[in-house]
Amino acid sequence: MSTTGTVIAAFGRQYAVRLEDGTEVLCVPRAKKSEVACGDRVKLAMTSTNQGVIEKISERASLFYRADQWKEKLIAANVSLVVVVVATEPNFSDELITRCLIAADAQDIPALIVLNKCDLAPELVAYAREQLAPFAAAGHDVLELSAKGDVEPLRTRLAGHVSLFVGQSGMGKSTLTNALIPDAEARTREISEVLNSGKHTTTHARLYPLPGGGELIDSPGLQSFGLAHLSKNEIECGFLEIRPLLGKCRFRDCQHLKEPDCAIRAARDAGAFDPRRYATLLQVLDEHEVARKHRLEH
Repeated sequence: MSTTGTVIAAFGRQYAVRLEDGTEVLCVPRAKKSEVACGDRVKLAMTSTNQGVIEKISERASLFYRADQWKEKLIAANVSLVVVVVATEPNFSDELITRCLIAADAQDIPALIVLNKCDLAPELVAYAREQLAPFAAAGHDVLELSAKGDVEPLRTRLAGHVSLFVGQSGMGKSTLTNALIPDAEARTREISEVLNSGKHTTTHARLYPLPGGGELIDSPGLQSFGLAHLSKNEIECGFLEIRPLLGKCRFRDCQHLKEPDCAIRAARDAGAFDPRRYATLLQVLDEHEVARKHRLEH
């Protein structure tokens, strides 16, 4: 018997799928190589009352993933809002934020930066706010809150979306999830039981229905975020503040390093492009070139 459902969690080659009637079943992919992601809408063949085989992945509205020169890591599918969660403590990486925002932009997914733990010492909040200032100046939305305080402003932003929480470990993604979805921990235990796993920490992305509408995908903490799957233009376009300058360098293949009449470097020198953001651009473009040469050689 064939039916359809949504992938709500994954462990290795096992997937928890929520059917149209709300039933959750354990599934495995038909193919040897699995390309299933949390949030995927799939067609499956039931093999028993609570097990099935995924036969087909429906066309995706979006696919948020990362890649280095060796492999890709799927994070979530059909996302309509990427929420990059950072906190006043511990320190966060502005480079990682940038990489997540570039990946979202390349898939035409709107993004929101959430600064969590704003109930901590004022000096910590001020420092974090200063770190995020270049993102706000570039045109990115930044929302300040505390997961242990009022999360309603965030709930309003998530309404009607399939939202994805991404960020480093320790930023409070799971605490935010629990604040927005009171039974999230219970739902996690249920999903683990379906998958026959005792793991309750976020080791894979998990999808939860949001009270009041929409869905939320909580994902594992990130340590790195490769962008080897993107083109040079997609990477550059991910920096909103330099978009109007693209194509205005003297050389079409300008690497924005030492070339004369580089519009990007001129913007940095004029204070219109944050030096740390510029350094991240060079780092990502260098990785892109290494990955490109690796593909040509192999």
